Amino acid sequence: MTTVDAARFRAVMAAVCAPVTVVTTTAAGGPRGATVSSFTSLSLDPPLVSVAFDRRSALLAEILDAGRFGVNLLGQGQDDLAVRFATRGADRFGGETAWFTDAGLPRLRDAAGWVACDLDRVVGAGDHLLLFGLVTALGRAELPPLVYAHRTFGTHSRYAERPRPLITDQIAACAR
Repeated sequence: MTTVDAARFRAVMAAVCAPVTVVTTTAAGGPRGATVSSFTSLSLDPPLVSVAFDRRSALLAEILDAGRFGVNLLGQGQDDLAVRFATRGADRFGGETAWFTDAGLPRLRDAAGWVACDLDRVVGAGDHLLLFGLVTALGRAELPPLVYAHRTFGTHSRYAERPRPLITDQIAACAR
């Protein structure tokens, strides 16, 4: 039995900068999704990622049934989308946000990144379940990421300053 105060634990963990994602799956009733900040890469060989869900999550049950999930990495300026997918009763896939289906999973057209996974295994961890996903498809866009820390959305502060090769140089490098 731990003696750590839960409120203090949450306050300390709020200082940990986390990626903001919308995890999706396809269910009998249509697309499902929720905002998740517990996403991370896990292994390169085989390519694995992990996400954690509260055991009471409705989306968790749907992912377990489907055996698949997608991870939309949100970009800077998609705060409203993150809030919408974290709000109970919200029309999550409605509005002006553009979605399409990729590898049979709902994918956000303007996401900074995309990962499609087959559910590899599930591990119990306290009041959450940790899902390991075997990556089956992926993609990315050159957008600053949306991150969350101290209960505030933002982005990597030096993202805009990093050097980027011209697209013509990248194409030439691929042709070599």
